[in-house]
Amino acid sequence: MNDAAAPVPTPAPAPPATTRRARVRAPELIGKGGWLNTGGKDLDLAGLRGRIVILDFWTFCCINCLHVLDELRELEEKHRDTVVIIGVHSPKFVHEAEHAAVVDAVERYGVEHPVLDDPELATWKQYAVRAWPTLVVIDPEGYVVAQHAGEGHAHAIERLVAELEAEHEAKGTLRRGDGPYVAPEPVATHLRFPGKAIVLPNGNFLVSDSTRHQLVEIEPDGETVVRRIGSGERGFGPDAFSEPQGLCLLPGGTSQAEGSGGGRVVVADTVNHALRVLDLDTGAVETVAGTGRQWWQGSATSGPALEVDLSSPWDVAWWQDRVWIAMAGVHQLWSWDPATGTVRVEAGTTNEGLVDGPAAEAWFAQPSGLAAAGDRLWIADSETSALRYVERDGEGFRIVSAVGTGLFDFGHRDGDAAQALLQHPLGVTALPDGSVAVSDTYNHALRRYDPASGQVTTLATDLREPSAAVLAGDDIVVVESARHRLTRLRLPEEAVRVDAVAHRTQRAATEVAPGTLRLDVVFQAPQGQKLDTRYGPSTRLLVSSTPPELLAAGEGAGTDLFRELVLAEGVAEGVLHVSAMAASCDDDPDNEYPACHVHQQDWGVPVRIVAGGAARLPLVLAGMDDGDRRQG
Repeated sequence: MNDAAAPVPTPAPAPPATTRRARVRAPELIGKGGWLNTGGKDLDLAGLRGRIVILDFWTFCCINCLHVLDELRELEEKHRDTVVIIGVHSPKFVHEAEHAAVVDAVERYGVEHPVLDDPELATWKQYAVRAWPTLVVIDPEGYVVAQHAGEGHAHAIERLVAELEAEHEAKGTLRRGDGPYVAPEPVATHLRFPGKAIVLPNGNFLVSDSTRHQLVEIEPDGETVVRRIGSGERGFGPDAFSEPQGLCLLPGGTSQAEGSGGGRVVVADTVNHALRVLDLDTGAVETVAGTGRQWWQGSATSGPALEVDLSSPWDVAWWQDRVWIAMAGVHQLWSWDPATGTVRVEAGTTNEGLVDGPAAEAWFAQPSGLAAAGDRLWIADSETSALRYVERDGEGFRIVSAVGTGLFDFGHRDGDAAQALLQHPLGVTALPDGSVAVSDTYNHALRRYDPASGQVTTLATDLREPSAAVLAGDDIVVVESARHRLTRLRLPEEAVRVDAVAHRTQRAATEVAPGTLRLDVVFQAPQGQKLDTRYGPSTRLLVSSTPPELLAAGEGAGTDLFRELVLAEGVAEGVLHVSAMAASCDDDPDNEYPACHVHQQDWGVPVRIVAGGAARLPLVLAGMDDGDRRQG
């Protein structure tokens, strides 16, 4: 953050009357992949006239998008007769453009509204979307009236929906009734999109059956179910989970009671933002860390474990006498100490990207898999398609990348680690010879990195979205998430040969003029709220670039939501990384304890420097941009 606090800009008040609300005619919904959750029917805006439509631009790799899916559930249920939420799936990775993968993701994450599969980003471009996730609100007459990027906007949209309902009820333009959502037929399988697995002391497997919100104990054959833990309904009670993922055994206490694995297992209860502990002897589940609320900027980063908020813990591992947590939701590593009952941040700044070095200065991007191996803790850093590790550095820790270069390069390429490529790996497994296996999820492969030789090879292919793997004797058992099963493989003596494929995230670059570029993050506080300045500036802006040489001036942190950037001479293109946060509270002077909300988003904006390009770059955090608005 900047040392000096700059004046906080005053948000434009939301207009109370229809004539003052900015409106832009909504473009039609187009997607080559077609529609899901509609019973085979195609939807269009004309058929949705009279309903309030919320477009949710998402992609299933994106943890922020998954957070928004959960934020919208209550609104979706409360306003089911007036609001139609439509997911517009806009892929980042090549795998996400596969229609079958989108079908899987819609079921995996419990999406209960229509979804348009838009693999070519046609609707994304029509709505000038720049970030995942982005929410667009369309009124009953077919006009865009609001846009929100990032998380934390459900309360603002709830207020807007209430206003639109009253306004269009009075005008006679609101149409109530059932929406177009049609639930798919359920499929009977022992597991449904399982996430992680461990081997129990009795030789059985324990698997997080994520989509069914359960843990399942399975015999060594990988098929026979011994028992299920959890009700199977999404929840946070003593008999409920919400999309659990990572598992690890706590050391000690591994009694061998008949019919039991013995011991205690830590569970990353991902959507509950909590750690739970399962007693294998009794089947009892207790919460040991987290409050059930999602961590936001400004929340505590250490303290009594049951008083500190967490954010989408995805995996857990016992290392250095603590349980380390892959905190995917905030791009960090945390730890929980069972001896003291405390949690703390161990590594990462919350900025999304790939930066090595001292743990407190490192950047991650959705760390999703952990494996302890002696003096190293291996990390599958999914959004950077990277394999990284933590090691001791004097009194502290440092982060090192073994494979991977950043957010935008991915593929399937073996060979020297410096040029090898992965695609959104979710799991990592320590092997007996000191190498590590990587569950290379979006390449449908199991890869191997050998630290001794620095080489990356492929152990197996044709694995459908492998999300984790565990050793079982001389075999490795892979969690094939999208095939809903455990798959046992013999560790091959020779690696499988595959044709090398390299990809780079394909998004249209914004053409900007050389020299000075005005960056504006557009934020309008929701109706009835104002920026919260009680404890200092309520906004924050962080700017960096890839390559770093792209910016001659303007990088770094500040408290204004605008900035003059200076583009360096001689650099023709790159990516601007922008992170913005704004806090708003109820604007009621008589309310001693006003409700407050945090709005935040990260953008990665590809830019190309050309003569005649734009001199202003607007990014909408919440509201409508006055700079280039077309009136409806």
